[in-house]
This record gives sequence, structure tokens and C-alpha cells, in this order.
Amino acid sequence: MGATGGDDHQAAGMFSVTVTEKEVVAAVLPMHEHWLPLSNLDLLLPPLDVGVFFCYKRPTSSTLTISSSSPATNSYNFRSMVGVLKKAMAQVLVSYYAFAGEVVANSVGEPELLCNNRGVDFFEAVADIELMDLNLYNPDDSIEGKLVPRKKNGVLAVQATQLKCGGLVVACTFDHRIADAYSANMFLVSWAETAQSKPISLLPSFRRSLLNPRHPGCVDASLDNMYVPVSTLSPLKEPAPDADQLVSRIYYVKADDLNQLQSLASSKGNKRTKMESFSGFLWQLVAKYCVIKDDDDDDDDNINNACKKMSKMGIVVDGRTRLSSDLERGDVMEAYFGNVLSIPYGGKTVRELIENPLSWVANEVHDFLENAVTKEHFLGLIDWVEARRPEPAVAKIYCGGGEEDGPAFVVSSGQRFPVSKVDFGWGVPLFGSYHFPWGGTAGYVMPMPNPAGNGDWLVYMHLLRGQLEFIETEASNFLRPLTCNYLRGLTASSN
Repeated sequence: MGATGGDDHQAAGMFSVTVTEKEVVAAVLPMHEHWLPLSNLDLLLPPLDVGVFFCYKRPTSSTLTISSSSPATNSYNFRSMVGVLKKAMAQVLVSYYAFAGEVVANSVGEPELLCNNRGVDFFEAVADIELMDLNLYNPDDSIEGKLVPRKKNGVLAVQATQLKCGGLVVACTFDHRIADAYSANMFLVSWAETAQSKPISLLPSFRRSLLNPRHPGCVDASLDNMYVPVSTLSPLKEPAPDADQLVSRIYYVKADDLNQLQSLASSKGNKRTKMESFSGFLWQLVAKYCVIKDDDDDDDDNINNACKKMSKMGIVVDGRTRLSSDLERGDVMEAYFGNVLSIPYGGKTVRELIENPLSWVANEVHDFLENAVTKEHFLGLIDWVEARRPEPAVAKIYCGGGEEDGPAFVVSSGQRFPVSKVDFGWGVPLFGSYHFPWGGTAGYVMPMPNPAGNGDWLVYMHLLRGQLEFIETEASNFLRPLTCNYLRGLTASSN
């Protein structure tokens, strides 16, 4: 399952991972088989799998939580930890039964969820590497296809991997059509709570009627610029052998640097959020690279053409709080399990992005977001999908970033990523991250809080290799490659 190499190359990803056991974990209680339709917002997602993983140090007496399901022992080992994970999984799937089902096409070809308690593929594995030798900066090498499982069946797959140091990596891969990150976060916290014999703090709701279309529907014309029927898209071209490739990297950003960036992005009394500030900063960097890469021959025509290109940036918006303002939905949207997402985006010429100050770019981000953070936007999007069913549709920016266009990428806020709450009884993760090389032609970026809760960000980036190399050079004092020394520092400061 992984590459094999000597110790000298382990930090570069050359280590072996051996799957030792596979089991299908189903809900502990029998359940009535039934169909669960996908909502119109679920139907906007192509068949994509999302990965998430958590790294745990070897348990010690100070990190263990004593509960009825985790016996009072100072000798927690891999076998006992896997036992806790599986037992809690079987229990939590009673409430989160969607993750134990299968996606099947209905009579018109749309995906539906068959809730049949098929169960979750649970892999046990052993990795020939220590936690502090994992090259987390380069998840393509250390995580992809090794520590995060490939999901072949069902909706969710899980892998628990024992490390040489006694540490543990717990990773999940789930079908994005069934759950967004908010829903996955709910599940992860509930799974951890169940492992510690705590009551589930937020039970999921599968009330699809909450996202029913209106009759008659009401659709704003702007949605035709954001979403497109799949049939209108040109087939994706195979990249040339020498074309730049999308790769994944993980960085950290210090809290002080974020605060300073926010100050730079705010002007004339308009305070911009950290998310708006960071997104604008990244948008400018990606635009600069568009010019730099065409500047090799000092060809003014190439530079001018690059400056005319339209660069697009989208930001994932969660509609739960917007729809909660509706009395019919009330607070139940907080517990809603499924996709409640939209991806508004802005388009500016490369020249505009590189010649204006950061505050101008941050204002542009704020403006295109402002129109999509409303209840009416999400109700209109539900109606837009209804008018086109069963024709599948997708976010337009997902297919952006081609060579003819300017650069395109999407930023998804992971600030609610509950990494510090995913404690199964042997301590808070040393590190956790989403892993989402999503397969589109546009890039993908997700900033997340670090487990120490000190205001620093961890940033997963899936961009072109050339873009990342330029960003690392241009913003080396801001976006820093994630290192073991940084993680050790978090450990020391939390003790």
C-alpha cells in the first residue's frame, strides 16, 4: 500500500504501510432498510471523496481518559485503541446511519442513499515510521494512498495505523455527496464522545424537507454565472506531459502574522475578517505568479497577455446559519447532516490584482461574498437545481483554471474543524488536517485552527507546483512549511 525504502528516505515519504486486517463495522442495532433522497444542494456535488486524518502521540498516563469503554490502564496499545474505535463506531452509526449506507442511482440516474447498514470498511495498518518523522508538509508523499484509506465501497472508510513510536494515525475518507465538512465534523466529535462513553452532544438531523424547493421557484440570474449543467462543459483535456501539476502541501501561519495581515487588508474603517484578508493575500500571490511564469523570455506580449487574463477565486460558504433565520427551519439547521454549501466567486484581471493594494483586493472578496451569505441566495440555489433536474450541475469554478483562462482556486474555511475535540480517550491529536486533492482543474485551499488553540492557522493547499514554489519564496515569512519542530513546540507550550 505504500512505498518501501530505507530510514534515510522516510522523511521524504519512503516508508512502508502494511494493512494487517480489514473489517466491516456496521451499526450495533439492526435498522429498517430505507431510501434517503439527496437534497438539491447534495446534487451539486460530483462524486468526490474527502480525506481527514488525526495524528496521536503514544498514550501516557497523563493523556488517558478513564471511562467504561477505556479501562483504567497505563498500557494502552494499538489493539486496545482499535477496539475502542470499532466499538464506538458501531454505536455512533446508529445515529449517523447515512455513513453506513451506499450511494445508488435511482430510475432517472440521480444518486440516492440506500440506508441498509452495509457498514464502514475499517482497515488496520502498521507503518514503518515514527510520528515525528512523518513529512506532513508533503501529504502527497506521506498521507495520500498510505495513511488515508481509499474508499472502494459504501460512504465512509476508516484506517487506523500504528506507528513505530507507539503513536497512531486515525484517518477517514467519505463521499462528499453525502456530507460536507460541517457534517463530517459533527460525526467525528460524536464518535469521540461515544468512545469516552459521553452522550452525543449534537444528534444529526436528516430532514431533507428543510431544503425543499419553493413552488413557484424564484431564481436570481447571478446563479447562472456560478453553476452550470454538466452537459455544457467541455471535456477536460489531458494535461501535457510537461504541464505543471496540482500538488498538496501543508503550512502553518503564526497568529501575530495573521493579525498583521488583517490590519493591512482593512482600510478606511472597513475591518476585514481574517478569512477575507488571507484569501485576498493569496489571490494576489497567485496572480503575480501568472505574470512571473510568462516573464521568462522578457517578452512584453506574453506579460501583457498574462495581465489581461481573468483570475477567479471562490470561497465556500455554509448556509446553515443563513437558513436558520427561517422560522420553519429554526435551530434544527445546526444539526442538519448533508451539504449546505455554495461557492460564490469573484473574477478580476491579473493586472487589477497585482497593481492594487491588498485592502482593495480584500474589499473585492468581501463584496462577492456579501451577495451569497443570505437566506435568499441558498433558497434560490435550491430552486435553480430543481428547475434543471435530473440534469447534473456543478460549481463553475470547480472547472476553472485552465491554460486559456487565468488561474482559479477555491478557499474553504476550516475554522470550525474540531481537532481538539477528537479525543477518543488517549489525548488530543498532535495534529489533524483535511486532505482533499479534489480532482478539478482549479486549486483548493483550507485554513484550519491548530490543536493548541493559540490562534495559529494550519493551511492545507492543493495548487500548481509552480504556484506553491512561488508562494513559498514570496511569502516565506508568512506561510511556513509544517515541520516536526513546530509540532514539538506546540506540545511543549501545551504541557
